[in-house]
Amino acid sequence: MLKNDRYTYRVIWSPEDEEYVGLCVEFPSLSWLAATPEQALRGIREVVSDVVADLQGNNEPVPEPLAVRHYSGRFVVRIPPEVHRELAIEAAEEGVSLNRLVSARLSGSRKDRAA
Repeated sequence: MLKNDRYTYRVIWSPEDEEYVGLCVEFPSLSWLAATPEQALRGIREVVSDVVADLQGNNEPVPEPLAVRHYSGRFVVRIPPEVHRELAIEAAEEGVSLNRLVSARLSGSRKDRAA
């Protein structure tokens, strides 16, 4: 196992397989099936460790963990002009910038999904 394993893991239940599936966001093609969530996590971490060691051994690029990447807090989203207009009007009516309105919506939508 990697000493500095900072990758993003998730364990989900697979109704089709009737087992837990271990996944790694930075390595979307990898997975590990197991009877328990703990075994699925342990399994996917071992697979990722082996793949990283293989990549390093072959002098191939290794994905950078999402947790250590730098994020500027800025990204561009293309939307239809009508939606842009509607959001600009709503922001003006609320007395906030378009950026603040969209940022609040995105933050709120993340909370809504968790509920």
